[in-house]
Parts: sequence; structure tokens; C-alpha cells
Amino acid sequence: MKYEPAPNIQKIADEISLVLFPHIKIERVRCFRSYGTSSKGTIARCHALGKLMQAALGIKAHYALEFLSERFDKLNAEDKLKTIIHELMHIPKSFGGGFKHHDYVCEKNINRFYKEYKEYKLGKQGEVMLMDEPVTRFNVSNANKFDLSVNKNNENKNKKRWW
Repeated sequence: MKYEPAPNIQKIADEISLVLFPHIKIERVRCFRSYGTSSKGTIARCHALGKLMQAALGIKAHYALEFLSERFDKLNAEDKLKTIIHELMHIPKSFGGGFKHHDYVCEKNINRFYKEYKEYKLGKQGEVMLMDEPVTRFNVSNANKFDLSVNKNNENKNKKRWW
């Protein structure tokens, strides 16, 4: 396996953290791309520095978000953003080195946070930019409804969601 920092993902993860997850200490979360995986079906992983290692090293909790390039880079912008949200959701409010499990990090909650983040971006600039691609635009037809248009280039409608 080869790992390298992912500054473009880091920038988005930092913004999402500030908007949706204020308990996350962004200076102690780092995003990486990995290459050469042999795992099946994994798109990204959240790694934590556990309590014992924190004590041994005399430092506080840190989290590393790993995005497996072979799979993550092929996703459309919406799924990339949902994947980043998914991994950030694993970080508990205590920020102590533990994890939130998939009973909480589930499709329903991911979609709720995704919608919140897009509404924040809409209010901020009128057009949503995801992963540096202008792929999604909101057209407000009335105060309670959004018409969402998505670029179809990479979209797999029948694709089974992994979360």
C-alpha cells in the first residue's frame, strides 16, 4: 500500500466538519489517498489513534481518513461527498479515539447531513460546488422544495449503496 496526503479531500472535509460536525478538531484529522489495495468493496476507512497509543505517545486523539484511490476516484461528485461525510460521521463527539458505528453512520443519516451541507452551500453561493466540480445546481421552485439537477456523466442509478 502507498499513502499520500489528499489536500483536495482535506479541504472539503475541513469545511464539512466546520459546517456539520463542530466537535471535530480539524487540526487532528488528516485525509489520505491510498493506492494498491487488495480489499474488496471498501471505498474509504476511518483510522483512529486509540487510547493506549495516545497514552504511550503522550498526545491526544488523531484520526486519519483513508480514501482508496482505485474506488473513490471513480465515484461521481455526489458519492464522493457522501463518502467524506460518512467517514467524518464515524468520529464521535468525545473526539477521544473511538468510533461511531454503522447503526448511526447509515444511509438515512448520511443523506440528512448531505442535504444539510448542500443547503449550506446554496445559501452561501447559490451554486453547489462538490469536489471542485460544478455538478449540482439547486433551482428553488418554492420555499419548501428543491429541484436538484445532477450531471449524469458518472451516475449509476442502479448501483447498490455501500453505506
